[in-house]
Amino acid sequence: MAVLAPPASVRTSVLTDIGHVWWRETLTIVRDPFSLIFSLLQPLVFLGLFGPLLAGLAGDGALFGGSSLQWFLPGVVVMITMFGTSMTGANLQFEIMTGAFERILATPLSRASLMIGRALKELTPLVVQAAIITLVAIPFGFVLHPLHVVVGLLILGVFGVGVGALSYALAIAARKSEWIFWAVQQALLFPLLILSGMMLPLETGPGWMQVVSRFNPLTYVVDAERVLFAGSFDDVRILWGLVAALVTAAIGLWVGIRSIRRATM
Repeated sequence: MAVLAPPASVRTSVLTDIGHVWWRETLTIVRDPFSLIFSLLQPLVFLGLFGPLLAGLAGDGALFGGSSLQWFLPGVVVMITMFGTSMTGANLQFEIMTGAFERILATPLSRASLMIGRALKELTPLVVQAAIITLVAIPFGFVLHPLHVVVGLLILGVFGVGVGALSYALAIAARKSEWIFWAVQQALLFPLLILSGMMLPLETGPGWMQVVSRFNPLTYVVDAERVLFAGSFDDVRILWGLVAALVTAAIGLWVGIRSIRRATM
């Protein structure tokens, strides 16, 4: 097994520990790049099939304040982030069953670094996927604003760390029954995505759905991403998206660290 950290007698910073965990997890992608290529199929299918449907809703731009592709692409990037980080716990469950996780806990790595490093590993392919999807969309009318996209990915990174930590905590809680993890993950993931307005404008939905969406932190993140991908910094929705991402990260890390400290393997 690869060495994750120096001996216990040597103190390392949290950032160093995060780097160790991130690199260990990223090696799995380097060794199996086809998984990254395969994971691009789903977002490309969404763009190819939902894009034309959205463009036909009352005319391109009538419901979206501009190009439907400019409106929909940020939602697809958010979807990739949610799918990736929410499944962080699945990899942990495998390590729990094989005993690898128990050996990791015996290292002097900080508990926070175990979760942040794993979540960042899930976000690493996002950068590659977002770049490819964005470049593919440009010939079809998407207008690229590079700096705004980078800021949007940073906000998604903060939010993804929180979601990854919560997934980590769920895997620990469901370590004796693997199906519970998938049942809870699927039961929460799709309602959160739909109620964020990721695929369709919530303005066209019933009143109760619009009210419920206001209590969904992902709604504010999606709104912020759309403003940024449209090329604007002058919108309060960016601030609300950042706040939602920071609160989610803080809650996720608190719950995750608390869970891992109580874990008994």
